[in-house]
Amino acid sequence: MTANWPDNHPKIAYGKIGVLLVNLGTPDGTDYKSMRRYLKEFLSDQRVIEVPKWKWWPILNGIILQTRPQKSGKIYDQVWNHEKNEGPLLTITRSQSEKLAERLAQKSFGREVVVDFAMRYGNPSIKSRVEALQDKGCERLLVLPLYPQYAAATTATVNDKVFDVLKEMRWQPALRTLPPYYDDPAYIEAMAISMKKAVESLDFEPEIILASYHGIPKRYFENGDPYHCHCMKTSRLIREKLGWQNDYLKTTFQSLFGREEWIKPYTDATVTELAESGVKRMAIVNPGFSADCLETLEEIDGENREIFMEHGGEQFAHIRCLNDSDEGMDMLETLTLNELNGWV
Repeated sequence: MTANWPDNHPKIAYGKIGVLLVNLGTPDGTDYKSMRRYLKEFLSDQRVIEVPKWKWWPILNGIILQTRPQKSGKIYDQVWNHEKNEGPLLTITRSQSEKLAERLAQKSFGREVVVDFAMRYGNPSIKSRVEALQDKGCERLLVLPLYPQYAAATTATVNDKVFDVLKEMRWQPALRTLPPYYDDPAYIEAMAISMKKAVESLDFEPEIILASYHGIPKRYFENGDPYHCHCMKTSRLIREKLGWQNDYLKTTFQSLFGREEWIKPYTDATVTELAESGVKRMAIVNPGFSADCLETLEEIDGENREIFMEHGGEQFAHIRCLNDSDEGMDMLETLTLNELNGWV
């Protein structure tokens, strides 16, 4: 696009559309300071910890941030991408962004679409990438929170942060945000293809597969969060797509934090019960995660593998997330094009 600028008009970029992929986040390193900085930002979010600030802050700053950074750093180090010195979530999300950009560049839109990525917590920050997209001339912005199932602690807090950034901008881009896609045909298709390929590649046949989602406190669900319902529907649709029986793909919830009750059944307790009941062959998939991270690589493929084996299990498999696989990128491309409809 071209324009006839007055002689005294500042030259600005314009006419483009920005697409911003956003995932949860990652620390800048596994050292104490990096972990503390990341955990403080994450655990200070009142969408994540719905406890009055006066009550939570002494616990966070006086106890958790004094001890947890060192422990978490050691755990992160087990899955850290030491070659690039970054967390796996950062590596994978960057690749998803680059591959999506390549796919969209092959389309004839009539205007340029610029793809970037950000992290809700840590770097690259949402603020820095929104500003960078505007500097490149993006007058319209599509934000993709990479969470299939909606939760206030995930999708909503991404949108909150984007809105906060726009509140400080004199010249705001037009904005769209990706709705939760827990039952979108493109997502269900991608998950079914990925899971079928993974199971067929194993050298054993699982007796049962767990679909393990990140948990939320039961209180959040009772207060109206639709997350549990979204997860249950995702599992049902995948099961129907693959023609599996109800008792072959079961839904569980992982990553508990704190002492209050979370939505059940818990993944680790279910793994223990199944192993003790005589199940010898199991696989676990994480449909709620768009990219492998600490919660899938260490908690599922590490901790829960050990739990299964220690209680009588013999063969265990972790089915990787969609990541930047062909089926995963097909899904992201479809979701993006659907939301860009009318803009391109």
